[in-house]
Amino acid sequence: MPVKLNGSTSGSITIDVTAVAGTNTQTLVAATGTLAPLISGTAQAQPASPAAANVDFTNIPSWVKRVTVMLNNVSTNGVSPPLIQIGSGSVTSSGYLGIAVSMATSAGITGSNATTGFQISSILAANVIHGIMTINLVDSATFNYTASFSGGCTSPVNALVSSGSVTLTGLLDRVRITTVGGANTFDAGTINILYE
Repeated sequence: MPVKLNGSTSGSITIDVTAVAGTNTQTLVAATGTLAPLISGTAQAQPASPAAANVDFTNIPSWVKRVTVMLNNVSTNGVSPPLIQIGSGSVTSSGYLGIAVSMATSAGITGSNATTGFQISSILAANVIHGIMTINLVDSATFNYTASFSGGCTSPVNALVSSGSVTLTGLLDRVRITTVGGANTFDAGTINILYE
C-alpha cells in the first residue's frame, strides 16, 4: 500500500527517533513509479517434437532487470554441457566471461572457462539437472549483465555452480537454453523462466 503524504504518493517523511546518546533523524522517501510484476514464461517440456537443440524465450520486455532460468529434471542426449545465452535482437554467442564448476563425489572437482554463454557443467549424457540461473542487469547504460547458477544433478550425485558476465548491444530481450556446440538435444525435463 503506498504511503500518502498530504494526498500525494511523492515526497518524504522525516522521523525523529530519540536514542540514549541523542536524536537520530531518518528520512523515508516515497517510491515513485510502479512496482514491476514477476512474470512466468510458458514451461517448455522436453523432449519437444521434434527434439530441440535450443529452447528459446523471446519478447522479454525492455523493463526487465532480472531473469531466472529454471531447470527441472533436464537432460540431453549427449555429453556437451548445457549453456544459457542471452541477447538483444539476436542471441549473443561470444564475449562471455565465466566459469562453470562441477563437484562430483565420484570424479572430484572439475571446472572450465565459458566464453560462448553461461555454462552449466555436467559430466555425462545421463545427468539429470535441477537448478536455477539468475541473470541480472548490472548497468542499463552499458547493457552489462551478470549471471550465477546453483544446482546439481543426479546419477551420479553432482553439485553444479557457475557464474559469468557479458555485455550486450542493447537491453536483454531473449534467453536461449542450448548446449556447448549446440548439437545435442534435450531429451527430458522442463525448462521455464521468470522475469521481473
